[in-house]
Amino acid sequence: MHIRELQPSDIQKVKEFTDVGIGKNYFSLDEMKECFKKSSSEGVMCSFVLVNSDDHIKGLRLAYPPGSWSKGKGNKLRPDLWKTRIENVAYFQSLFLSDEAQGQGFGPRLSEAAILAFKKLGAQAVVTHAWKESPNNSSIKYLSRFGFEIVATHMNYWIDVDYECSLDGKPCKCTAVEMIKYI
Repeated sequence: MHIRELQPSDIQKVKEFTDVGIGKNYFSLDEMKECFKKSSSEGVMCSFVLVNSDDHIKGLRLAYPPGSWSKGKGNKLRPDLWKTRIENVAYFQSLFLSDEAQGQGFGPRLSEAAILAFKKLGAQAVVTHAWKESPNNSSIKYLSRFGFEIVATHMNYWIDVDYECSLDGKPCKCTAVEMIKYI
């Protein structure tokens, strides 16, 4: 398996991958097209996929450079608690790995690829919303090991997202933990 930049031809495959890994229709096809557009700035692609030898997607780091985003999937954000202005902050939208790709270091490698792209664009920090209810608290543990600090907790963060949550169905009542990493 190897990591490469997200490409336009990946959009349908990414949607199918996230339908299985996150929940059906977490991303619509139109939204995935918009995510692709938001992932690039000044010719620098910030989102990456992990693919196998048949070019099947086995992982995704969806990431937005500074200036191309204003919020995550939910509406809660606390930039007043950050040590830098929102204009200088990139966003980690999603990181997902197939079961066969987990535990092999691909998550950090996908995230490091995005951070290198962010640095090329002058980003000073990366913010994200971690899934508090992730199995074994893996989302927050992963981000903490990767140097992220907790900013705030947002109850029912995804409640207005019209999709079938893999944990609790519809509507999603999961909690997001806003975290930031200064780069």
